[in-house]
Amino acid sequence: MNDLLVPERIKEYKSDPESVYNTWFLNNNERLKAFRTIKNGLLDVIRTIEERTFGNDYKGSPLEFIMSAICEQKQVFEGAAHAFYWKPKLRIPDIYENDRHQLAFGRFLKAVLQGSQEKQLLEEIVKLDRLQIKGLGPAVANILYFLHPTLFPPFNTAIVRGYNELLGRKIKLGSWSAYLEMRDGLLEMNEVQRALLSKDLGAIGGFMFEIGSGRLIVGGNADRVLVADAAKRERTNLKRHQEVVNDCREETEHSEMQYHLARLGRSLGYRVWVAQNDHKRQWNRQALGEFSLPALPPLEVSKAAADTISYIDVLWLDDQHRMVSAFEVEKSTSIYSGILRLYDLALSLRQPECRLYLISPDSREKEIKAQLLRPSLQQGNVQGISYVLFSDLRGDCDAMCKYGRSADVLEGISRNPAMRG
Repeated sequence: MNDLLVPERIKEYKSDPESVYNTWFLNNNERLKAFRTIKNGLLDVIRTIEERTFGNDYKGSPLEFIMSAICEQKQVFEGAAHAFYWKPKLRIPDIYENDRHQLAFGRFLKAVLQGSQEKQLLEEIVKLDRLQIKGLGPAVANILYFLHPTLFPPFNTAIVRGYNELLGRKIKLGSWSAYLEMRDGLLEMNEVQRALLSKDLGAIGGFMFEIGSGRLIVGGNADRVLVADAAKRERTNLKRHQEVVNDCREETEHSEMQYHLARLGRSLGYRVWVAQNDHKRQWNRQALGEFSLPALPPLEVSKAAADTISYIDVLWLDDQHRMVSAFEVEKSTSIYSGILRLYDLALSLRQPECRLYLISPDSREKEIKAQLLRPSLQQGNVQGISYVLFSDLRGDCDAMCKYGRSADVLEGISRNPAMRG
């Protein structure tokens, strides 16, 4: 493609309100939360591999939770988990029954989680590739992205197709060498176009995804787009539009629940913190920031933990800035991601009296119960998590504001399946 046209296509990509740049990369709070969630989840994967309790199937393994958190990150990661599904007839990927390969995979994850230098990380990829573990290819790069977003781009069929069509290359999906070749090309382009893109390679990965999916037209995909079935293209565009509409509806409900929680906390006499990037959001013609402290009080935790805590949807604090209650509002995102964030908060603060709540749509109650009853979550080192349904919070908020005297008022509408057997 003419180098002069690349900036114009990037501008087109960024100006499309329904592109993944705007719906995922730029304006998605869940993307910001996902980085620490996935890092913490990987610790569980590594621990179970080292303790030999990982299991011999993808389903129910800690890896399933991590890939679920990745796949919920919009279209760019749709299908990212497929490469890790256990295919018994083909016996791939060979990390479930082969102890040596499973341990090698665990060592790789531990090394890239703890490492930060590009040279070291690339050496770990080369060492993993040399083992030739059947079925374990560069799909792992989607995990690497959430560990080192400035060094490793996401990876899927549409991204590779977009890269080939934009640059006239013939990279094939399926090998680490192909992924690393594409990575080098993306890093070079990202440097040339750094004023239009981002150090975070999710931006340029999304750009390639939109070309590969046919949403952005370049010379290399013009013929393919033209000969593609018009009705199919229309269905694809309608699906994307509907996803954007659903996201807007969910964001509205999310703000509504934060509003009720913040208003209730204030009426009970607590100091309220609303997630730092939600202060300007509105519900009932009021900015959520009007209910919130302007800044989160200093906490005796690491900076990384403090950054995560600042994104918890709503916090209630007492006059001494001790945490009383923490709330995560769930939508279409993974329930397990919200659970991990709350557990991370509890373990960081070490305040067992702090109550943890998931606020969830009524339609997801069964999923919440199933997640909270998992054996791995029945640990006594942190306070258990309860849940409150949207309908109960919405319907009873006014009465609780009027008659409530403390956080105990939530006991009437919260539920904890683990405590009720």
